[in-house]
Amino acid sequence: MILPDFVTQMARYNAWQNTQVYDCADTMEAADRKADAGLFFGSVEATLNHLLWADRIWLSRFTDVPGPEQPDITRSIHEAENWSRLKAARISQDSMISDWAARTQGADLSADLTWFSGAAGREVTRPLALCITHFFNHQTHHRGQINAVLTAHSLKPGDTDLFLTP
Repeated sequence: MILPDFVTQMARYNAWQNTQVYDCADTMEAADRKADAGLFFGSVEATLNHLLWADRIWLSRFTDVPGPEQPDITRSIHEAENWSRLKAARISQDSMISDWAARTQGADLSADLTWFSGAAGREVTRPLALCITHFFNHQTHHRGQINAVLTAHSLKPGDTDLFLTP
């Protein structure tokens, strides 16, 4: 079982890490950001689009906010039409995640969540706490891939240790 403090801590960590990754990726040449780097979603920019898409779909399951612009995971790499729109959308999404996290203080985190999973092709019910943990773990997973690419380009995205979260 997770506690509301975990949710707010992870939302802060998520926003901090996204700021670092985007600031670092912003120093890359656009062609390098868009080049296939062997990541699951190809490039740094495509993977960041996928993360925005996934954050939107999960937050729409946790709340009543609208879901992503793209209809499914195969189109998730096109969630934002360009780099400047992607950066602005990320800032907005992180703010929405932080607002949602703050509201979890009174939420029943032991409840179940039911949704239609496009990935599984069926309705799924799982503990909300598991889904929230997955939500944050998914972000960390893909940012780790991106950090490896940034480092390979001799860039320094910054600390990633959870205990160093400002």
